[in-house]
Amino acid sequence: MNIANRARALRATIESLAEGHLEDSDALLNSELFPTWLEHTEYEVGRRVRYGGTLYKCLLAHTAQSTWAPDVSPSLWVRIDDPSEEWPEWVQPTGATDAYALGAKVSHNGLHWSSDYDNNTWEPGVFGWSEVS
Repeated sequence: MNIANRARALRATIESLAEGHLEDSDALLNSELFPTWLEHTEYEVGRRVRYGGTLYKCLLAHTAQSTWAPDVSPSLWVRIDDPSEEWPEWVQPTGATDAYALGAKVSHNGLHWSSDYDNNTWEPGVFGWSEVS
């Protein structure tokens, strides 16, 4: 087996082990172990990929299409956030799968906010959030 084929085989083994044994929080710390999202690839539920510097988890089995990238397909993918970050930067939810839960904490425009509602898709300071001082 030549070195390129051996490297591909090792990469597949590493990805398989990472997928089956790492919790999301550990996966974030080792995101380079996960493949980059690719068009025309079949994805199973739970599969994690890197896209645009962010780690995502597949919610619905599908074959990827150019218009179904993880950052614009909330019915297919959910962004994996770092649970150790107490006040992560607010990101506009794209649907119900990435909406904020009741009590979720975020930072936005230099302030800290707590969600007043479950499935909150509103921008902090507009509606549905209480400022935390």
